Amino acid sequence: MPDSSDRKQRIVTRFQRHLANPVNRRLPFQTLLETTGRTSGLPRTTPVGGRRLGDSFWLVSEFGYRSQYVRNIQADPRVRIRIAGRWHRGTAHLLPDDDPVARLRGLPRFNSMAVRTFGTGLLTVRVDLEG
Repeated sequence: MPDSSDRKQRIVTRFQRHLANPVNRRLPFQTLLETTGRTSGLPRTTPVGGRRLGDSFWLVSEFGYRSQYVRNIQADPRVRIRIAGRWHRGTAHLLPDDDPVARLRGLPRFNSMAVRTFGTGLLTVRVDLEG
């Protein structure tokens, strides 16, 4: 029998996949993370919240290793990220030893609140940007 965190993830993921993400992908200044599908090899674009600090972009995955984009990063850490309307190439790093709750305090408030509210297995992700 699935536990409450499994049910919560299914509900939130369904909402994001079918309603929130298609709308957010169309917003010109929404931050987007593009990974390579681990099975298909096709580009997969996910709206994310986070913040650029120097040559890195930081975000927290609300479902940790269960997020599809995290699984794609595990298979191929080369990513692209659209920040303020501009695409950047980079390498993503999963940081299980980082404190994701503390990390969220330094990221945009609205997204951080949503990640804390709906998340069930937080994981910090750092993207080291090229050039």
